[in-house]
Amino acid sequence: MSLKNRHKHYELLNLLGYGLAKFDNEFIKEFGYKTKTDFYQYFVDLGIAETINVVKNRMDIFDPFFPNPRSGWWQKKEDYRPRKDLIDSLFGSEDVTSYANIVKLYLRDFHNAKEIVLVERPVMKSKFKKLQETGLEAELYFMNHYQKEPVFSGGIIEDARLYGDGYDFQISVHNNNYLAEVKGIREKHGTIRMTLREYQQAEYYKDNYFLSVVSDLESSPKLTLISDPLKQLKFEKVIRQTNEVVEYHLVDKL
Repeated sequence: MSLKNRHKHYELLNLLGYGLAKFDNEFIKEFGYKTKTDFYQYFVDLGIAETINVVKNRMDIFDPFFPNPRSGWWQKKEDYRPRKDLIDSLFGSEDVTSYANIVKLYLRDFHNAKEIVLVERPVMKSKFKKLQETGLEAELYFMNHYQKEPVFSGGIIEDARLYGDGYDFQISVHNNNYLAEVKGIREKHGTIRMTLREYQQAEYYKDNYFLSVVSDLESSPKLTLISDPLKQLKFEKVIRQTNEVVEYHLVDKL
């Protein structure tokens, strides 16, 4: 799926599909509906979905991950796992009422659904921003798949994202300490940028520094590791005029 084909209500539809698959009929009851068909129609009436099948299809995507009577699109389960992991990371601990409130907040604030009544939780607005970030989705994919890469196999991962030191993770394999900076690309091919600190760390650590690029996040994510990226890729130095921040932009698409 390319960005051109991405549904304009992508995040909300994924939230709906996750809620329907995980909580089944208890989820629709939170909105005052007795049947899924009526629930689907509500989102058609709001202009969020073109047809009721658009909402049902999102439930089909998430059904294989939860113990419900439906099998859903089990054949493509692994392709859709990153979407489930992303929502899990933000809202996976919520019960049905709390999760429904999350969706209601989204409807009220982003789709002008004035009839929505809920108890507002300010932290949820911050989580909504995270839901839309390519970086978080790519990082989650990396954490769940880095062990499959031969160079990282058997390694112990340490999360360094909060330190802001030019890399996201350190992976210790025997006596080697590898640094991984994760970048996400929505489509199969795209460009990336490095901060000044990331560039400096890549310059210093060379073969022990990996750009870990997760591409095709929209359809079938793929992890590509690039060691010593400054040797293998061409970057152009860019200075933002507004705040004089230095960045390095990849010249050609990956």
